[in-house]
Amino acid sequence: MRELFGNEVLLIPACCWAIAQICKVLYHLLTGKGLDLRLLVSAGGMPSSHSALVCSLATAVAIREGLNSSVFAICVVLAAVVMYDAAGVRRAASIQARLLNRMLDELFRGRPISEKHVRELIGHTPFEVIMGAALGVVLTWLWMEFGF
Repeated sequence: MRELFGNEVLLIPACCWAIAQICKVLYHLLTGKGLDLRLLVSAGGMPSSHSALVCSLATAVAIREGLNSSVFAICVVLAAVVMYDAAGVRRAASIQARLLNRMLDELFRGRPISEKHVRELIGHTPFEVIMGAALGVVLTWLWMEFGF
């Protein structure tokens, strides 16, 4: 167990994910939308914690194993797939959910079939993905190079 929790290449990305989740709550609060602690465990929003996680992992592996390693190449491909999915497929699903909720509201105004709506915030804008990626890279580099 000590080896698992002492593994920087695992620990730092997990911490970057948690920091990104906390940043979502702070961003939401600072933009005047109020305190929403549900954002601590939700997907979507600013910044992308998925991007922070995978970019932190790739950065930690690059520092530890080198840019020419096979492990780094695997991490870069994984990061690209995750970030494409966050800004592409999941973003499209968010837009579709928003439209579906509007249609349901209009169709059943006054007589709802269900009061439960489809979850809308599951994807990211490209900016949210970039900010998450930058957060992961910078925090990991600071932590591994300077003991941040």
